[in-house]
Order: sequence, then C-alpha cells, then structure tokens
Amino acid sequence: MATSPAPVSRVVPTDQLVVHAAVSAFLGRYRGQTRVHTESDLRVFLRWCANHDLDPLATTRVDIERYVRWLQDIRRYQPSTVSRRLSVVVGFYRVCVIDAILEHSPADYVRRPTVPAESPTLGLGHLQFEALITTARNSSNPNDFALVALLGLLGLRIFETCGANITDLGEEHGHRVLRVRGKGGKVVLVPLPPAVARAIDRAVDDRNAGPILRNIHGGRMDRHAATRRLKHLAHAAGIRMPRMHPHMLRHTFVTTMVDAGVSLRDVQIAARHADPRTTMRYDRARKNLDRHPNYILAAYMASGT
Repeated sequence: MATSPAPVSRVVPTDQLVVHAAVSAFLGRYRGQTRVHTESDLRVFLRWCANHDLDPLATTRVDIERYVRWLQDIRRYQPSTVSRRLSVVVGFYRVCVIDAILEHSPADYVRRPTVPAESPTLGLGHLQFEALITTARNSSNPNDFALVALLGLLGLRIFETCGANITDLGEEHGHRVLRVRGKGGKVVLVPLPPAVARAIDRAVDDRNAGPILRNIHGGRMDRHAATRRLKHLAHAAGIRMPRMHPHMLRHTFVTTMVDAGVSLRDVQIAARHADPRTTMRYDRARKNLDRHPNYILAAYMASGT
C-alpha cells in the first residue's frame, strides 16, 4: 500500500521574520496613498538588498551609499527621486533603532544628493494649457474635460483625481465643493469654479454614486488610463512634449497661478504643500528680471529721484 508523502511545512527563517516585523512597524506609521508610495520605495531597496545577497538588518553605511549610487548611475533617477527613496530608507532604519532591532542606523551619515532649487518637471505654457483645455472640452469622451479640469484647474494629484467619487461632491456656504482625500488620509474641501463644476457634471451625467472618472469599460479610471487619455489629448491639441504625464498638469496649475500674480503663500495653500520650499521649486519665473523687487522700490521712491 503506497503512502503519500507527508506535507512539508514551509518554515520562514527567524531573520526574515524580523525583517517582516521591522517593515510592518515602519509602514504602520503611514496611511492611505502615502503608505502605498512609501511601501513601493522601500520595496525597491529590499529588492536591491536581495539581489546583492545583503541582509537588510546587517547593512553598513557603505552598502547604503552603493544603493544611492545605483539609483543615480544605473537607474538614472532624478535627484528628487533619489532623495525621496533615500529618505524612506533612513526612516526605516530609524524605526529599527527606536524598536531596539538595531543599535544604530547604517543610514545616519549617508550623503544626500543635492536637489535642484527648481523642479525638473516640465509644465505646459499658457497657450499649450489653453489648447489642451479646449481639446478636452470638445472631446466626445466626457471624462476628458473632467480629467484635465481636476488636474490642471484644481491641481489635484493623480491618486486624488482617480479616487474622487460622486458622493464627495457637495455644497458649503454657497460654494460647490469636492471633498478630497490627500496625502496621509487628510480630507480637505476644494471649491469648484464654474468651468470645473460643468466638466464634472458632464462626466457624472445622471449617476448618483461611483467614481467621477471612468475608463472605457465603465470602471474607475486609474493613473495609467489617465496618462493614456492625456497623451491622446496632447497629441490632438498639437502639443509636442517629450513625456506627457498627469503630474505635468499639477505643475502647470502651480506655475500658471504664479504667472497670474497669485502670491506664493496662496499658491502653497491651493497646492496643499506642507513646505513652502516645495512651492518655490515650481516657480520657474522667480528669477525673472521683470519681477525684480528693485523696480518696486524705484517706483515707490520715484518722487525723490
């Protein structure tokens, strides 16, 4: 009588369990899309460690600097991306020290890349933005105008745009508003200018629930579908950009506001930037001689000169 082999239980090594526990403790500090993005950045580092036969809890400063060099020289990421991913690694090891998993952090003295004062992301010019809005408004796809309006006229992030639901629409003090769930799960009310409200109404049609933006199959539009629609609209509008992506419209939202004369403080509030330096990085024209304060002082003192 043949006997079937006993099932073999899969035993996870102790050190691997500790790594999993450390990762869970670190990610537990984040919520929503911030957690998703942080986990994605940490996964890149852990995969790099695995490919180089390194135990993440036994790395040294030299190993972390090799990882940074790999991001820069092999993957050729922008300095801001390298800096963000290094910050995630630094935060991970800081939590490991707090939880007494490690005595000290191997990332403490790793040199951070210099991030340019201005954002490398290309935004659309004023005429290009107008052409894109016109093309989206005339599109037979009702989601196109709403997509461009939410990204470019409200300055929403792509995950906020795709995650917006019909039930998030409402009224506050006579204003039509959209309840937006931003980074870290923070909820804010964003007022809807008439053009944006019309674009949303067109996309929603007679529906009472579900996502505001839908793909061609009727499901919720994701960032990939949104990118494809934007590329299609840009091509139809005659806009020639090396790489069209959703964040380009958020960048355009900020720079167009600055060019229109809105103060950086008000732009920071509209863009929901925690740090004013982030807003300043978008201000590509802040070195423009036409806006130099010397002219304001000279005009103020004109009677004496």
